[in-house]
Amino acid sequence: MSSSLLFVLLVALSVLAFRLGKARAIAVVGGLRGVRDLHSLPGHYGLLTAIWCGLPAFVVFALWISLQDAVITQLVLAGLPANAMAESGQSLALMLNDLRNVVAGNVPADMVAESTRIAAAEYLKLQQIAQLALTVVTFAVGIAGLLVVRARIRPDLRARNAYERVIEWALFACSAVAVLTTIGIVLSIVFEATRFFNIVPITEFVFGTNWSPQMAIRADQVGSSGAFGAVPLFAGTLLISFIAMIVAVPIGLFSAIYLAEYAPFQVRKFVKPLLEVLAGVPTVVYGFFAVTTVGPALRVAGEAIGLPVAGESALAAGLVMGIMIIPFVSSLSDDMITAVPQSLRDGAYALGATRSETIRQVVLRAALPGIVGGVLLAISRAIGETMIVVMAAGLAANLTANPLEAVTTVTVQIVTLLVGDQEFDSPKTLAAFALGLVLFLVTLLLNVIALYVVRKYREQYD
Repeated sequence: MSSSLLFVLLVALSVLAFRLGKARAIAVVGGLRGVRDLHSLPGHYGLLTAIWCGLPAFVVFALWISLQDAVITQLVLAGLPANAMAESGQSLALMLNDLRNVVAGNVPADMVAESTRIAAAEYLKLQQIAQLALTVVTFAVGIAGLLVVRARIRPDLRARNAYERVIEWALFACSAVAVLTTIGIVLSIVFEATRFFNIVPITEFVFGTNWSPQMAIRADQVGSSGAFGAVPLFAGTLLISFIAMIVAVPIGLFSAIYLAEYAPFQVRKFVKPLLEVLAGVPTVVYGFFAVTTVGPALRVAGEAIGLPVAGESALAAGLVMGIMIIPFVSSLSDDMITAVPQSLRDGAYALGATRSETIRQVVLRAALPGIVGGVLLAISRAIGETMIVVMAAGLAANLTANPLEAVTTVTVQIVTLLVGDQEFDSPKTLAAFALGLVLFLVTLLLNVIALYVVRKYREQYD
């Protein structure tokens, strides 16, 4: 039986358990007229039965599927003769690759070594046995859970409490997965970054002004040691992000003020979703727009006034990135402005303030913490952008403050260093993790500052 079919049958068994548990709850009180004697609703008894029928079975199913291939592979290798790979002239990795291809049907069995054919036949045999055993075990666990819970159903059983307790534990498990995933990401980055800093001094990385991570194959070649001064990357990231925020913050904030305070309802109803559509446009589309439209337009404008503009420039990338970030600033600012109580506006009008004075002196001051937090989150979004910079700003690690020249950013270099086959014992590859650690710390700091500003200066209104 295939795994997908078994999954469907386990879902059907859980539905059957729900029906049986609900019917059992009604039966123990003598029918529908005695439902009031139950501690919980009949559906709660059915849900409790379905959970204890399906949950253990699905846990066994998931663990079995995740471990099955590894266990079968080890059993097959253990059953092979000690000299099997030596006779065929294959290494263990090559044999396992041929074995998987034969089992999957990608390679005919007569095109591999005899030992591999024997191993493939044994693998298929064990796989059939494992699938049969999985079916028997999962159904046995599910039916056992169904019978145990069904036998315990009685009027005073607190089925709702038990059901809600299981849901609470499920929610806790989901939260734990998110937290543990974050911890795992951080630890993996820190571990690899530590290996990099054991090879390259941290002072050279943080304060060096020459970035050339290419490593030569032979020690006698020029540049064999590489250069890992990341200051040009930090400068390029800050320059492009600064240009983007110059574009995004005024336009986003002013559009939010207009939509929240001045625009008629019909205009707001149409313009706000249209503006937020920009947030759903893939970044590669913005990159195409920068390359085909903004970049050439800047070159033409620069030639008209006698300024040399590079084909790939920080200005082009920053302008397009700012357009991309406008919905973030606008939407968050709009939410903060509309959250200001109408009573504050009415009080300002009663004191003789005009609409513009009310917006400047009352509404924006009350919404300022949320607006600042939104801007900081938008900066984090700008710092982490990659595709627009790759296509519009280039890959050159130039240490310059001129927005008309080509620059690169931290995220672009991370992608560049990890493209293709890499060895994770080389400073070139490990440098990507050091850059990732810096990027993580910067974005974390910005998010912490945003939360601090929002919490410290948030006004509480009745």
